[in-house]
Amino acid sequence: MESDRKPNALEELPADDVYGLKPELVRIIREALEQGRIDDVRALALPMHYSDAADLLEHLEAEERRQLVEVLRPDLEPEVLTALDPAVRDEVIAQLGFADLAAAVNELESDDAVWLVDQLEGDEQRRLIEALEPEKRAIVEQGLAYPEYTAGRLMKRELVAVPSYWTVGETIDHLRDTIHLPEDFYDIFVVDPRHRPIGRVTPARLLRSKRPVRLRDIIDGEVRPVPVTMDQEEVAYRVRQRDLVSVPVVDAAGRLLGVITVDDVVDVIDEEAADDMLRLAGVAEPGLYHAIIDTTRSRFTWLAINLATAFLASMVIGMFSETIERVVALAVLMPIVASMGGNAGTQTLTVAVRALAMKELTPTNALRVIGKEGVVGLANGCAFAVLTGLAAWAWFGSVAIGAVIGAAMVINMLCAGLAGTLIPLGLERMGVDPAVSSSVFLTTVTDVVGFLAFLGLAAAFLL
Repeated sequence: MESDRKPNALEELPADDVYGLKPELVRIIREALEQGRIDDVRALALPMHYSDAADLLEHLEAEERRQLVEVLRPDLEPEVLTALDPAVRDEVIAQLGFADLAAAVNELESDDAVWLVDQLEGDEQRRLIEALEPEKRAIVEQGLAYPEYTAGRLMKRELVAVPSYWTVGETIDHLRDTIHLPEDFYDIFVVDPRHRPIGRVTPARLLRSKRPVRLRDIIDGEVRPVPVTMDQEEVAYRVRQRDLVSVPVVDAAGRLLGVITVDDVVDVIDEEAADDMLRLAGVAEPGLYHAIIDTTRSRFTWLAINLATAFLASMVIGMFSETIERVVALAVLMPIVASMGGNAGTQTLTVAVRALAMKELTPTNALRVIGKEGVVGLANGCAFAVLTGLAAWAWFGSVAIGAVIGAAMVINMLCAGLAGTLIPLGLERMGVDPAVSSSVFLTTVTDVVGFLAFLGLAAAFLL
């Protein structure tokens, strides 16, 4: 006899889909929330990795999100808060309240705790710090005292540091018996009596060595600590260059303060890359979950700047209004020159900004790179001049018009290649982030040069 029992949510979903966020999983959780099947929601959501749980919260509507937070409140992993989009995180924090938020921060590792508290503003931040346990409060206050985007904000205080005169056996016993140790660590730092790092020992090398061996005999002495005030982008560069998994952080006296691990460096690299990409497009932040008015306001400034530069290009066109009236074909063809120059310049600009961020473009090789991009722009300009000139000749039956647009194409694409490199280099020399305003200057250059070259040549040779 067949049973009339309906399968629960877990039975509807294949076992390999329980972990990881899939559209089917989101649908089932939504249905369970709507039907009030709390046990099914908890059975599906609690086993998730915290990043998947954060994605789930972001995929839900505001009311569904509120319901899910209430269902998971007793067992919500604190790390979920660090993986949420800022707009969604603000909603969740407001719903949790200071008591539950303080409890979550107390459970986080020191670097995550400092970062999360830093996301709050003014009175909210002060109230949360006061609600923390004394030890965690001291760590958070110390971390917030360091400048933003520095090693001091990025480092975690949980690390393993031992003296050089210890033996392998003493170190292993210390790791087994000490309660307050990080859950995961990649290096054991060996320090001198002043607590300055003099080397490191990996757990793998420690376990392969005999118990009576002194640490000073097996340490890797090539330890390159970073200052607590070093910019996080420079820290990421060092870790990437040396293939490190952790790097010690020291104060001005060289004393060991904390450690930055590779998982945090990956976040920095991702954050810096995303930030540069958004800034090149004139967007301060993604705003995917922000209110419409906030997103509109954040994008208005750069659009206004673009409008001003567009008027500059229009003024150039206005200087040749009589030429355009007498040769109507120019009005049809002139957007081609500006568009090709803009695209060529954007290609060069993207490469240059990335090379600056990766420290591949430096004063020592700047001239060579500028010369190369100029030659590339000239070569592409000549190639497209032939194609565009022939097309214009066939279209309007005028060799002169084909020659003029071809010459303008060469000039504009050469200037685009040079400007795409010179603009970010110049902005960096002046201390301005090249990713912020390079695209505006580049667009202005390619539009103005393109229209000026095309219409100027037309006025000189066609009339």
